[in-house]
Amino acid sequence: MEKLTKIVATISDRKSDTQFIHNLYEAGMDVVRINTAHQTPDQSFGIIENVRSVNNRIPIMVDTKGPEVRTNESDHDVVVKEGQLIRFAGDMERSSCNDCLYVNYPEIVDQLDVGKQILIDDGDVALTVVEKHDDHLVCRVENSGVIKSRKSINLPGTPIDLPSLNEKDLTYIDFAIEHNLEFIAHSFVRNKEDVLAIQEILDTNNSDIKIIAKIENQQGVDNIDEILDHVYGIMIARGDLAIEVPAERIPGLQNSMIKKCMRRKKAVIVATQMLHSMINNPRPTRAEVSDIANAVFSGTDAVMLSGETAFGKYPLESVEMMTRTVKEAENNKSFSIDSKVMPHDNQISVFLSKTAVRSIQKLNTKAIITDTDTGKTARYLSAFRGRTPIFAQCYDPRVMRELALNYGVNADYMDVEQSKKEFIKATLSRLIDRDEIALKDLIVVLAGNFGKKAGPSFVEVSTARNMLSEQKD
Repeated sequence: MEKLTKIVATISDRKSDTQFIHNLYEAGMDVVRINTAHQTPDQSFGIIENVRSVNNRIPIMVDTKGPEVRTNESDHDVVVKEGQLIRFAGDMERSSCNDCLYVNYPEIVDQLDVGKQILIDDGDVALTVVEKHDDHLVCRVENSGVIKSRKSINLPGTPIDLPSLNEKDLTYIDFAIEHNLEFIAHSFVRNKEDVLAIQEILDTNNSDIKIIAKIENQQGVDNIDEILDHVYGIMIARGDLAIEVPAERIPGLQNSMIKKCMRRKKAVIVATQMLHSMINNPRPTRAEVSDIANAVFSGTDAVMLSGETAFGKYPLESVEMMTRTVKEAENNKSFSIDSKVMPHDNQISVFLSKTAVRSIQKLNTKAIITDTDTGKTARYLSAFRGRTPIFAQCYDPRVMRELALNYGVNADYMDVEQSKKEFIKATLSRLIDRDEIALKDLIVVLAGNFGKKAGPSFVEVSTARNMLSEQKD
């Protein structure tokens, strides 16, 4: 059986030929992510063309930079020693030197007080503010290291007041709209306003692109409920998040956010260093395998690969390992219906969807088949985290691609609206031909008699053989 948990793989312009993408897709990749931080739109366009030529079922997610603080561009690396004092200032036009570090956030001196920490390059170098002056800070170096240009700056416990969208983000949002992509994953989302800034642009351009909010700071965690009101889903970006909040809190926060997303029918991706050692090694560590399995046990929709597939030595092996780990975890995962899933806006759909999912538990049904116009019914079924696939037949190819991110959903496109009999016969025949179900399997059909806009109106449970025989009558 196919895995239920989805895999997002980052593809860079370094390696994005069609054969490479095809191999990853066959190995279990469901969604392609493009990290725009180190690419130009022209480079990204080449990736998009290749993905679309491989398979029109693969959705594409572009990742924006968002409101981030970095060290300024410089030809000069700054070597620091533990206990050393160094000046720190915000000035976008100046390059760092041995005496002073400059960052791209002019107001940083105003934001920081004595005693606050500054973490550089994912926490490789830590500074503590010991003096505050009008135009600079004096900081003590807490550990020796090398500070390079364009490296990330994290300010644990200190909110930053940067615009949600920078110039490159705006360029890429227009790019995503122009090329009709499926998802925009926005970095460093702090509150609903950060999301609404993108949604306003999408609405102005009549775009159906869905927003994924990357949660990677304390503000995003604190405001998760209002953020979820305005997005398709979230990405738990544990790299920066583990710098912004104590690392030991990450597992609990991850589990809590996954549960919130399940209950609100929002997609959730667990990301960052899931198979990091496989960037350079053909096999993962036991801790990495356990990390993936724990995300599956918690109920995540998807797990993500970053450097492993973008520039690592073993990209195909990474996807294959993640696929095997996900399947094994799913085989060992306990199953129970979460009664706290928030209701659908169609009460008939709520009742019938719960009945369909409960049949898995009570009757050991092997699959759920449904048709969907907007994807809502399929996402509602997915939120219960059943142990069988949901075969969603979509009237819109875009909805088909969007559902590739949702747990358990295997979506296909129907180019014409079919009658109940035609829909069931065509779907069952296709799934049997693919060896995804067998004639003897007990199947649930959740569908409607009153057109695609009306939603489901009945649940039918029987073997695939009986259902096919019925459609011939």
